[in-house]
Amino acid sequence: MGAAVGVLVVAVVAYFAYRAVADLPGTYFPSQGNAHVQLATDPHPPYNSDPPTSGPHLPYLAPWGIHTTPIPKELQIHNLEDGGVVVQYGCECPALVGKLASIVKRYDHGVILAPYPGLKSKIALTAWTRLETLDEFDEARIVRFIKAYRGIDHHQR
Repeated sequence: MGAAVGVLVVAVVAYFAYRAVADLPGTYFPSQGNAHVQLATDPHPPYNSDPPTSGPHLPYLAPWGIHTTPIPKELQIHNLEDGGVVVQYGCECPALVGKLASIVKRYDHGVILAPYPGLKSKIALTAWTRLETLDEFDEARIVRFIKAYRGIDHHQR
């Protein structure tokens, strides 16, 4: 009887652990590590997602907030490592950018908005090892993604 209860407890814990991870927003990409490169042009292995969600990056951060020019991949990854979320758009779409900016302005730290030339969707949300793409503006999904991942430090200790 005791063994059956033990198995049941393990099964229940495993189920809820799985559900907690399964309910997280975005697609998971395995970590490519936290290695630093000195220049954005330094050679390194290709990223396993686009936009990238982990991997070789510069040793400094991009300023949090709204950017009007693209942020090099090797720079934005350091922001993700520090618990940031990057919201990027791949269109000439001022109305959409205005809506995205209104969300990003709610956070004084930990969120970036920037264009991303060549993006296959209209919007991409990135956090460490997570990517969510959207073809249309969806405030609830964007805010949920930011709340799920903003502020989680990913430095290897």
